[in-house]
Amino acid sequence: QVQLVESGGGLVQAGDSLRLSCVASGGTFSKYSMGWFRQAPGKEREFVGSIIFSGTRTNLADSMKDRFTISRDNAKNTVFLEINGLKPEDSAVYYCAARSGSYLVISEWDCWGQGTQVTVSS
Repeated sequence: QVQLVESGGGLVQAGDSLRLSCVASGGTFSKYSMGWFRQAPGKEREFVGSIIFSGTRTNLADSMKDRFTISRDNAKNTVFLEINGLKPEDSAVYYCAARSGSYLVISEWDCWGQGTQVTVSS
């Protein structure tokens, strides 16, 4: 089972762009489908999107399709989440998750990272 560590969060201004990274270790990264979630204070965790282990297909939540992009670099054991045109309502802790196999729609994940905070000021 892989271990996941997210990075790239921080305090940004509305309209900025950000790229979050999630590095996996301890397993064969290329055999895992990956996902991104976010959770804002007082709200439930929200699915952002997923990417299959080959990186050739992604699945983004409908509300995320216009500003969010998921990609991966299997040679670097890393999955990325790019967010453009950040808004204050994007402020949340962003988590990555892994699931062995090639899936886009995943109900149960094998493991989670600790999260990285993104705060967007207006």
